[in-house]
Amino acid sequence: MKKLIKILPIVMTVFMVFTTIAPVLASSDLLGQVSPNPGNTGSFMTVGNNILGIIQVVGTIIAVGVLMVIGIKYMMGSAEEKAEYKKTMLPYIIGAVILFAAVNIAKAVVGLASSVTAG
Repeated sequence: MKKLIKILPIVMTVFMVFTTIAPVLASSDLLGQVSPNPGNTGSFMTVGNNILGIIQVVGTIIAVGVLMVIGIKYMMGSAEEKAEYKKTMLPYIIGAVILFAAVNIAKAVVGLASSVTAG
C-alpha cells in the first residue's frame, strides 16, 4: 500500500503532463498539409472544439481546486480524518482521469474524423 501511495502521484503527474502537451504534439505538421475544414463542417467543428476546450479548462480548474482542498484537509486532519480523506481520493482520482481522458479522446476522434474525411 505504501508503494502505491508513492507511485500514484508520479503516475498522475506523468499522465497530466502528457495530456497537457498532447495538443502541442498534435499540432505539428508531420504528414503534410491537411485541410482542417472538409466541406461545410467548419462552423460545427469550431463550436465543438470550443466546447471541448471550455470543458477541459473548467474541469482542470475544478480538479486542481478540489485536490488543493483535500490536500489541505489531509495535512490538518487527525488520524481518523486522514483515513476518511484517503477514501475520498480514489473517486476523485477516477473522476480526474475520466475528465482528462474523455476530453483528449474526443479531440482525437474529431481529429481522426476530420483527417479521414479530408482525404
